[in-house]
Amino acid sequence: MYKTQMQAAKMGIITPQMRTVAEKEYRTPEEIRSLVASGTVAIPCNINHKSISPEGIGSGLRTKINVNLGISGDCKNYDVELEKVNMSIKFGVESIMDLSNYGKTNEFRTKLIDMSPAMIGTVPMYDAVGYLEKDLYEITAQDFLKVIEAHAKEGVDFMTIHAGINRRCVEAFRRDKRMMNIVSRGGSLLFAWMEMTGNENPFYEYYDDVLEILREYDVTISLGDALRPGCIDDSSDAGQISELIELGALTKRAWERDVQVMIEGPGHMAMNEIAANMQLEKRICHNAPFYVLGPIVTDIFPGYDHITSAIGGAIAAANGADFLCYVTPAEHLRLPDLNDVKEGIIASKIAAHAADIAKNVPHARDIDNKMAAARHDIDWEKMFDIAVDGEKARAYYESVPPSDRHTCSMCGKMCAVRTTNMILDGKKIELKDK
Repeated sequence: MYKTQMQAAKMGIITPQMRTVAEKEYRTPEEIRSLVASGTVAIPCNINHKSISPEGIGSGLRTKINVNLGISGDCKNYDVELEKVNMSIKFGVESIMDLSNYGKTNEFRTKLIDMSPAMIGTVPMYDAVGYLEKDLYEITAQDFLKVIEAHAKEGVDFMTIHAGINRRCVEAFRRDKRMMNIVSRGGSLLFAWMEMTGNENPFYEYYDDVLEILREYDVTISLGDALRPGCIDDSSDAGQISELIELGALTKRAWERDVQVMIEGPGHMAMNEIAANMQLEKRICHNAPFYVLGPIVTDIFPGYDHITSAIGGAIAAANGADFLCYVTPAEHLRLPDLNDVKEGIIASKIAAHAADIAKNVPHARDIDNKMAAARHDIDWEKMFDIAVDGEKARAYYESVPPSDRHTCSMCGKMCAVRTTNMILDGKKIELKDK
């Protein structure tokens, strides 16, 4: 009997989850099994997450997107967060991360796991203080492991574990001065814990124990980038690259235990550096699936970082990234509201889909061709049905209704599509009103 998707794949077993992914990706089950066995593709799927619709993340598959949710000390409304969950499911996101960092979070997380067909991720480090009811410096390495086990038992499919920020990386970080220092929340807490206690990173020191817990419940480890750049001036520096090297070594150790792996990548980065960073990650981390936040390509557009992120995400995914973490207009400013979440989802889906077209992912262009056919026929109802956000498209069209329903209010009778169709059909064009 197998414990994890990776162990089954290595044994030559095609699991029901692999068959589901194969059908979604237009691949054969054997192709998916082989990719999972090699670590090139991960299928995050906790044995206790019964409502999940499995997804594959990795090379050659559709680019997936993640939505971050959760409560904070300043925003404690669980009902609003569940509205965000429902919106995410409506738009077909493949992943939801519960990043709650206030109070007893397991009630919200349990509801989320029970209702969500999307995979669920967490960052146990965020939850440690509330779960354990201890201050940071009082928490022990064994305490951190207890939080990981609690999340695993609840049904979490993947966990961000910042195991790579060990003493070697901290030395590189200190030596190569940064403008923004550490901007990863989990990374900064671990750095603070290490400095206050004088101990090694507990997730690095007890990495084998972490893997044993994750293996028991088939939880994918998402190796967090504690030293990701928080501004474009810090990208590709010694701290970021030294941590990436550590993540490559940790990847192999996880695979040896049959634990699936994803690698988390840079946050802020100029466009001309993105492609090289994607290739570097794939090389150093043995072609493990790459999960990126952004990258955000310029630092001066707060309120619009869903756009700066979508630009970077499209370039990243076209050059090898497999999984995009959405960014909302509220990034750097506040906890996102419902509309922010929607804007973030749509921007991220644009980036992912554009990249899939560029990568020639099987059938990625099909829906675009359907839209082109509907536009050729000037079939508005079909266009609204095909559109990812058909409600918004309809609202825009109907806000200034055209006199001729076969056109829109921008071009009217001068609509190029209408003109060409009529001429090719042998009809006469009359532009003047009678």
